[in-house]
Amino acid sequence: MSTRRSFLKTTASTAGLALASTARSYARVVGANDKVRVGLVGWADRTRGSLLPAFSQHAKELNFEIVAVSDIWSLRREEGAAAVAKLTGQPCAAVRNNDELYDRRDVDAVIIATSDFQHAMHCVEAVEAGRDAYVEKPFANTMADARTALDAVNASSQIVQVGTQRRSATNYALANSFIRSGRFGAINMVDMTWNVNQPGRWRRPAVVAKLREEDTDWTRFLINRPKAPFNPRHYCEFRLFWPYSSGIPCQWLVHQIDTVHWFTGLSHPRSVVANGGIYQWNDGRANFDTMTAVFDYGPPDGKGGFQVVYSSRMGNGNEGGGGVREIYFSNGGKLDLDTNKISPEGGLTKRFAEPMGMSENLLPEMKLADTGGAVTSADTGSDPMTSSHMRNWMECVRSRKTPNAPVEAGYQHSTALCMVIAALQTGKRITFDPIKREVVGA
Repeated sequence: MSTRRSFLKTTASTAGLALASTARSYARVVGANDKVRVGLVGWADRTRGSLLPAFSQHAKELNFEIVAVSDIWSLRREEGAAAVAKLTGQPCAAVRNNDELYDRRDVDAVIIATSDFQHAMHCVEAVEAGRDAYVEKPFANTMADARTALDAVNASSQIVQVGTQRRSATNYALANSFIRSGRFGAINMVDMTWNVNQPGRWRRPAVVAKLREEDTDWTRFLINRPKAPFNPRHYCEFRLFWPYSSGIPCQWLVHQIDTVHWFTGLSHPRSVVANGGIYQWNDGRANFDTMTAVFDYGPPDGKGGFQVVYSSRMGNGNEGGGGVREIYFSNGGKLDLDTNKISPEGGLTKRFAEPMGMSENLLPEMKLADTGGAVTSADTGSDPMTSSHMRNWMECVRSRKTPNAPVEAGYQHSTALCMVIAALQTGKRITFDPIKREVVGA
C-alpha cells in the first residue's frame, strides 16, 4: 500500500464524506455513446444553487446523469437524492460516505463541493478510486494538502477540473488572449476587490439548529484537521472558522488571483504581506471580515514584475453583494474586467513623455469583444461562467483532453492562498520555496 494511501486511510474523514480506505482501481473506459454516471460529493448551497443547474443544462446533450449523492449528514444526503430524483425523474442513491460511493460500480465521475479544507483530500480519494472529478475551489488551503493532491492527480490518468470558473468565461479568455498577444504591454499593477454588506453571508443559523451529532460523522468531517469537540457552527458555518477555511481568501481571493497566474504564466507570488481584522461582524467568527493583501509578482531574480493589491470588506458593498473589481494596468492604460473594456486611461501622454525624450503610450479605447481573440464558450443560463466551466469538464471527460482549469492551476492558486493565510496569521512578509514546495517566513 502506498504512503499516500496509508495517509488517506488513517485520516479518513470529510465534510460530506470519507476518504478511501481500500485501494480501488475502477476506471470504466467510457465509449462515445456510453452514458457517464456522476456522483455528487456533498449537498449544500453550491451544489444545489450552481453546480447541479450547470450540469443539468448540458447533461442530456452530452449523455451524463447523476446517480448518487454522498454526504455524511443524513438530512443533506436525503434532501440531495430527493432533489436530483425530482429534477431528473430517475432514482438517485443516497450514500452515507465516500467509501460506499466508490464501492459502487455505477459511478464514473464525481462533482466535489464540500467544505473548503476537504476539497484536496476528496480529490485524492476520487482519482485513486479511478474517477474523474470536478473539484470546487479552493483546491487546498494548506501546502501539505496541495502537494498531496497535485501528486495524486499527476500519478493518475483522471480528468480533474478545478472550480475556478473564470477560466471558461468568454471575457476572461479574451483578456488572456489580449494580454498574451503583447498588445496590452507589460502589466505593472493589478487592483482587485470583492466587497459585500451581508450580515448573513456564510451564517447558517437555521441550518445549525437542525444539525445533531448523531445524524452525521464528526470524525469524518474533520478529515486531517486536529481532533476537536463536535461544533455545529464549525460544521455548517465553516467559512468563518480556521482551520476549516480562511474565509475571504479561500472564497473570493482564489478566483481573482487565479487570473493573474493564467494571464501571465507565473506560478506563484514572489512575496505577500497582508493584514485585516473583525471590524464589523462580531458574531463569534474567527476569520477576518475585512482584509488587504499585497502581492509581488515577477521573475525570481527580482527584476521587473508588478504588484497586485487585493482588498475585501464585508461591512460595506453594493446592493445585492456586488463591489467586485478586477483592473489590470500597464504603462499604456488599463483593462477593466468589470466593464470588459480596454482604455488609455492613465497611460503615458505626450505631455509627460516628450520632456523625457519618450513617445506617448496610449492603448486604444475598445471593448474586449472587439479584440479578435479566439474563444469557445457556452456562456448560458443564470450562472454562465459555471455553466461553461462545467460543460468544459464534461466534454473533457469524454475527449480525455486537458480541461481549462487543470490541477496545476489549482495548485498555483493554493500556493498564493497559503501565502496569504500565513501573512494574515503572522504579520510577516511571506515568500515561497518552489523546490521544497513550502511557504517561507511563517
